Amino acid sequence: MADDVGQAPWHLSGNWAPRQDEVTETNLEIEGEIPHHLNGTYIRTGPNPKSGKSPHWFLGDGMIHGIRLREGKAEWYRNAFIQTTSLGVPFGASGNPRDISNSKANTHILQHGDRVLALYETGLPWRIDQDLNTLGIETFGGDLQTAMTAHPKVCPVTGELMAFSYAEMQEPLLRYVRIGKDGEVKQTEGIDIPRIVMMHDFAITRNYSIFLDLPVCFDLNLLATGMPFEFKPEAGARIGVMPRAGGNGDIRWFEIPPCFIFHTVNAHEVGSKIVLTASRLKAAFQGTPDDFANVGYLWRWTLDLETGAVKEEQLDDRPGDFARVNGSRLGLEARFGYLMSMAGEGEGGEPIYGSELLKYDLQSGACKVHRLGDTVRGGEPTFVSTGAEEDQGYVMTFCHDEATGQSTFIIVDAQDFDASPVATIHLPHRVPYGAHGNWVPLG
Repeated sequence: MADDVGQAPWHLSGNWAPRQDEVTETNLEIEGEIPHHLNGTYIRTGPNPKSGKSPHWFLGDGMIHGIRLREGKAEWYRNAFIQTTSLGVPFGASGNPRDISNSKANTHILQHGDRVLALYETGLPWRIDQDLNTLGIETFGGDLQTAMTAHPKVCPVTGELMAFSYAEMQEPLLRYVRIGKDGEVKQTEGIDIPRIVMMHDFAITRNYSIFLDLPVCFDLNLLATGMPFEFKPEAGARIGVMPRAGGNGDIRWFEIPPCFIFHTVNAHEVGSKIVLTASRLKAAFQGTPDDFANVGYLWRWTLDLETGAVKEEQLDDRPGDFARVNGSRLGLEARFGYLMSMAGEGEGGEPIYGSELLKYDLQSGACKVHRLGDTVRGGEPTFVSTGAEEDQGYVMTFCHDEATGQSTFIIVDAQDFDASPVATIHLPHRVPYGAHGNWVPLG
């Protein structure tokens, strides 16, 4: 995995390198003014091996980084390992690989009702609190019997949580789960797909759940590498549309040219059509970069449920990923999407996070750019709504300056997106690049 003998792999080097210390800092330097109506905790997780080593970035232990904001003040910054049963256990040494309690909880943070979940797509969720304490495995009263994707979707209309699992290496190879607003598992459905594929994300509309059967395929011969998946375009690609409370017999599959999608932006219904927007990669896990093939670009697919026709189109030629929308528009028509720019892929295969945040008008195609600085790399742009207008609110993320080694947390006015942040919180130590996070309001 390293280019030279003795050279650390990319995910253990630079600002990807894991931290071993857990700290709480309350004396934080603030530039600008934190909006007084932002009262909550931003929590982001990411792979951070406690041992200092892991065979692949995806396999590091989960470490959460949090910022507590209250009445115009930054009360604290804190980081902590999620105390999973596999914390510190080397890859391949954790017993039964089908034990879904062996979650690293290193990919995403999501609130559903009174639960704050740390997610990992090949294991059960782990529950945490707003002070970053680990509370334990979450099985929704014992009824969740399958792993849960790192990207469940919470319907803003019904409060339902939709999720799936692809990682249990037994038929049915895809399983769908629907959990009610009350935290009860309402439905578990097996869905037939011909092979095990990496299905990192999916999408919902008001009435449908949308699955991505794309050709990043499981290969047992690659198991020892820690990432047993390979892009095989000959396997084909398709998008599945299933009524939200439907089953395997109700799903409609739409074939598309081979590609891969790590993250969707949103989906919605227009009459008998489904409109899906996502960051589309030409390929994935291909090794040597080829004209940004392993980097996402904004694309749209229109699926006609009456005729079976598919229309796909590229919306922009700027590479970007880690998309978010206003959560109140998830599964409904959203006008605005927020992405992190990508600066390509390094020789070792590492993703190079970009120096810009992007705000797309998904109706007109216009894009506003928030520039972070030539040497500053960003993170996922989480949108926090503070009013009735769709883009009335703030975008927030961790950033890191490659030149100075300093990390910050920025708050950007979404309606004045290309202006300087309304507040920048200077952090006392380096925050490694991570995966996904969310804003959890104080309640």
